[in-house]
Amino acid sequence: MRKSSAALAVVAASFLFAPQALAPQAQAFGTIRSLGQNAEHERITRSGLASFGFGPDSLSEIAGKNGTWGAVGAPDNPARGLSSVKAAHCDGGDFFSPGAYPQTSLQAATILTSCRNYIYNNINAAVTDAAGLVKANLQLDSTSIFGGCNYNGTKGRAKCNVFEDLGMAFHASQDFYSHSNWIDAPRASPSIANPQGLNQTVPAAWLSPTPVTFPTGLITGCYDGFPEALYCGGRIKHATLNKDTTGAARGAGGMYTRAMNVAAADTRDKWAYFESRLVAVYGPARGNKMICVLKRDNPGSC
Repeated sequence: MRKSSAALAVVAASFLFAPQALAPQAQAFGTIRSLGQNAEHERITRSGLASFGFGPDSLSEIAGKNGTWGAVGAPDNPARGLSSVKAAHCDGGDFFSPGAYPQTSLQAATILTSCRNYIYNNINAAVTDAAGLVKANLQLDSTSIFGGCNYNGTKGRAKCNVFEDLGMAFHASQDFYSHSNWIDAPRASPSIANPQGLNQTVPAAWLSPTPVTFPTGLITGCYDGFPEALYCGGRIKHATLNKDTTGAARGAGGMYTRAMNVAAADTRDKWAYFESRLVAVYGPARGNKMICVLKRDNPGSC
């Protein structure tokens, strides 16, 4: 998701805990409940994690709730400084053939691979930060989220740190399904203005922990600033591919809902992978206790 305007950063400083008051313009999956957005990242995250038994407060920390960014919404907070980082939103992997194009297919694939690496670097960071949750002797350590977490890139309480890491990973992987042509319907006559869709209905195996070969034809849109009409001349724009709402260029015909559902399934897969890594790294007793601490609002019951 994107929010733009130089004034937005100033507004954010005053309304950090009221994101619904922000963003004069936004595209792709949203974080707020206004201006065409409907808290897509929160809804995707809640759907993806629904079966894992989270307590309401812990789930609201990672997914967000009305009036907060949550860990998964933090990359859209202008104060976080990630709004223009391509890897954080899986942007910039655009290419078209035949004919000349401003970047090569290899350059586009390299940019998209940086997004995949960003996702797993953050999941790995979450595994590392989980060490602060439960001591080696299985006693609880830093487990509090009382008063809420500050997802500003500064390390603090361990549970907040883990949620922030995972929020970065989930946000990027969720944006992949809105920003790419992965789930888009096929086009009879593809063009830069209407590129080919890959017509997929399940999460991309390429975004799994053990990726397959880079998918043929996979692209995301170019995003170099707002308003988008001033940027990315002669390239496939972010606005061309995004499925932010049912009224977006590619959100109609059920594509918005499909993108939401596939992103939720991907979030579910990545949380399950994270759980498996905790057990693999810390052993069953300590790893499972970490998982319990992250999901329960009262970690003392773990």
